[in-house]
Amino acid sequence: MEMTEASKQTTTEESANPEPDQILSPRRSLELQQKKWWISVSLCLFLVLLGDSLVMLLLNFFYDQNNREDSDQDLQYQGTWLQALVQNAAFPLLIPLFFIFPSPKQNQETNNTRFLSLRLLLLYISLGVLVAAHSKLFALGKLYANYGVFTLISATQLIFTAIFTAIINRFKFTRWIILSIILTILIYVFGSPEFGGEPDENEEFYSIQAWLTFAASVAFALSLCLVQLGFEKVLVKTKRYGNKKVFRMVLEMQICVSFVATVVCLVGIFASGENKELQGDSHNFKKGEMYYVMSLIGLALSWQVWAVGLIGLVLYVSGVFGDVVHMCTSPLVALFVVLAFDFMDDEFSWPRIGTLIATPLALGSYFYTLHKRNKKKMVELYQTENNIEV
Repeated sequence: MEMTEASKQTTTEESANPEPDQILSPRRSLELQQKKWWISVSLCLFLVLLGDSLVMLLLNFFYDQNNREDSDQDLQYQGTWLQALVQNAAFPLLIPLFFIFPSPKQNQETNNTRFLSLRLLLLYISLGVLVAAHSKLFALGKLYANYGVFTLISATQLIFTAIFTAIINRFKFTRWIILSIILTILIYVFGSPEFGGEPDENEEFYSIQAWLTFAASVAFALSLCLVQLGFEKVLVKTKRYGNKKVFRMVLEMQICVSFVATVVCLVGIFASGENKELQGDSHNFKKGEMYYVMSLIGLALSWQVWAVGLIGLVLYVSGVFGDVVHMCTSPLVALFVVLAFDFMDDEFSWPRIGTLIATPLALGSYFYTLHKRNKKKMVELYQTENNIEV
């Protein structure tokens, strides 16, 4: 009996004075979550850089081999629905990854599952149509606009992303984020790579291409904000995710949105008669039909890599950060294009060298805000633990 009472007394003392490991477990859990978060953000950033680089290299190769540099308007503006389709069509390759990545425990307490499913369906359809429209306008704008005009108008997409995010997502800006946005716009304007499908002077249509590129920028910015809204207000509240943000959500979003966009682009191809021109395009390819098919496959895969990375950044951070990273890759992508091609006597000039140096500053300004946010969480948890101890 004495030993039993002693053991009970010991147990009571241990429960009243928990071990240090038990006290630190919430802090350690938060530290582990933040480490995983940083790894996820770094991986998505790498995917955006890799996708951007491969897309621009393969686009230049495709238009160079397809004689797009020749002054032929009929040839210059063909295949835009095909390019829009290529941006979205490789989504089936993500389906196996969707089932490989683990999913969190289902939240059985979730109510209004039918309402959430309907909202999710409407979200995917609207985003798919918007992405298809952006893909088509992006392809047309690049072929109608010269390098300078297209770059200047495209740079406005970050401004629209910031405006839409502030209105739709209630995003709060800090002075470091604003500094990052300003630097990113300058980096994009002075550091963007040349494009092999750019029209000659007698092929430019300023009254048309300005509106096309402007509309593409607005559509892209709006799609980023809607993706973020879908993650925060719809997808995360479904039963299968249980109020947790996981990478599997990125794959689901990309697969469903790309499916709708692919359907829209296929309808556009057959409605416009572009399907009849595909065989002629492959015959005109300098290196032959095999390289034509391989370049399209490579482009489709590269677009998916880029999209998964971008949507991942939207999930883990915000649409503004995703757009900042996307635009900050421009100087490095330009360097790769200069090394691989020589369009219009393109060279890596001093302004581009300056933007390459400014890129770490733009990203660093945003990362500093993220670091302060994570540090604030740690301080709040530390204060909570001290209050419990007292």
